[in-house]
Amino acid sequence: MTVMATEAHPATDALLDRWTALLQRCGTTADPVPYGRELLRRWAEPQRRYHTTDHLLAMLDQIDLLAEHAADPDTVRLAAWFHDAVYKPDRSENEERSAQLAIRALREAGVAEPRIEEVARLVRLTVSHHPEPGDRDGEVLCDADLAVLGGAAEQYAAYAAAVRAEYSFVPEQAFRTGRAAILRQLLALPGLYRTPTAVERYTERARANLAAELSSLES
Repeated sequence: MTVMATEAHPATDALLDRWTALLQRCGTTADPVPYGRELLRRWAEPQRRYHTTDHLLAMLDQIDLLAEHAADPDTVRLAAWFHDAVYKPDRSENEERSAQLAIRALREAGVAEPRIEEVARLVRLTVSHHPEPGDRDGEVLCDADLAVLGGAAEQYAAYAAAVRAEYSFVPEQAFRTGRAAILRQLLALPGLYRTPTAVERYTERARANLAAELSSLES
C-alpha cells in the first residue's frame, strides 16, 4: 500500500481517531495516521455513491453493536475498513483487490501475520456473505454489511437510490433485471442474518424492504 500524503478534514477526524486506536490495539509498529488517511481517501473516491465513508462508519457502528457475537471484534473492524477499500462499480474483482491491499498495508504496518490472514479471509467473504456455521467473525462482518437492508423505509430508499447512482452506466432495463435477480436471491435465503441480535433487529424490515423494491422494479 503506497501511503500518500492527504489533508485531514474535520468530517473524517472521528473515523481517523477510530482507525488509529484500532491499529494501535492490533499491535502496529508504524504510525497509523498515514494509513488511515489513505484509506479514507479511497473511501471518498468520486465514483462512490453508496460505498462511501458513511457506509464505512455505519458498518463500524454495527460491528460495535454486534461485538459480543464476534471471536475477535478488532479483526472484524479491520476487515470492515478494507472490505470495499478498492471499489470500481464496473469491476468484479473488488473484494480480491481489497484483500490484497489489506495484506500489503497491514504487513507494512507490522500487524501480526495470523491477524492479516484472517482480515483477508473476511474481506473475501463479502463476495458471498455466506459464512460457515461457527464462523463468528464472518457472521458479524456479514450482518454488519447487510444491516442496511433492515433500515427504516426511507433509509432503505436512500440506499437503493445510491446503489442505482453507482451503476448509472448500466441501462435502465438491464439494471432492473439484474437488481431484481439479486433481490430474489436474497429473499429466497432461509436467513438474511446470522447473529441473534441482527436476526431480531433487522429480519422483518429487511424482507419488507426487499419485497417492496422488487415489486417496484417489476412494475
